[in-house]
Amino acid sequence: MNSDVRPHRSILTVPGSSPRFMAKAAGSSADVIMLDLEDSVADSQRAAARRAIVKALHELQWGTKVRTVRVSATSTPWFYRDLITVVEGAGEHIDAIVLPKVTCAGDVYMLDTLLTQIEAVMQLRLRIGIEAQIETAPAMRDVDAIAQASPRLIALVFGPGDFAAAMGMPLLSIGADGAGYPGHIWHAHLSRMLLAARAVGVLAIDGPYAVLGDAEGLRHSAGASRRLGYDGKWAIHPAQIEMINAVFSPTVAEIEQATRIVAAYEAATAAGSGAMRSGGEMLDAASVAMARRLLSRRVDQGEPPTGGG
Repeated sequence: MNSDVRPHRSILTVPGSSPRFMAKAAGSSADVIMLDLEDSVADSQRAAARRAIVKALHELQWGTKVRTVRVSATSTPWFYRDLITVVEGAGEHIDAIVLPKVTCAGDVYMLDTLLTQIEAVMQLRLRIGIEAQIETAPAMRDVDAIAQASPRLIALVFGPGDFAAAMGMPLLSIGADGAGYPGHIWHAHLSRMLLAARAVGVLAIDGPYAVLGDAEGLRHSAGASRRLGYDGKWAIHPAQIEMINAVFSPTVAEIEQATRIVAAYEAATAAGSGAMRSGGEMLDAASVAMARRLLSRRVDQGEPPTGGG
């Protein structure tokens, strides 16, 4: 995993057509803010939303938040104007472009090429990243090629709503767990995308859980993807951020146990042993690799949470 990539535990999605919501998002506790020009913006409002996003990126105080913009899909007539307007207007304030409804590696390559040209013309000093949404059947089929399509890629993002529609799943709520299904309805797809992301060292992000006010449902959804190895999850309302941040942060108990494992293993190797027994468990190089990976997920924002996934 690229150590330069900042935490993506919670990604708050915000309609680019709402200056009020964007201002509130800037003051939220989300790790990432995604200013949207796709599904949450009506066709008649797209031009105004582009201008509003550029204005917000320049004028609002975003702190250390990762700032991303979701443009329209490459298959739409709005893609190129979304991209040119926001990157030429505020490229120095954008960390990544989120590309929805990716269908093949060529979509990512096209975005990469256009970003390279805009950056050169605008003389931008920092390279803008790409986050690719995997939410179609062709995208999941070709997810390995998509993951390798650009060195700009920061993350693969699972889109449960559009993916459910594409697959013909009888679901009517985005991110629903498919009650009655004998198992976790998203397990195979989340695992498939996670493998592609980890093979190239990028983040794996789960999509939203759309039932507002259902804290336990959100905890279950976020906890399932965190236990698979996911790095974070989209939030569609500020009220979901605290829960998502907690689930995707190591707990006090996890940090303490991982710290003990690392210390015990280092002491054993210093004494000439490659494996040891500690607390009824055998520890070796794989044990310490897991412990160090968990410790790498700590976010320096005060004390770690006591809850989690």
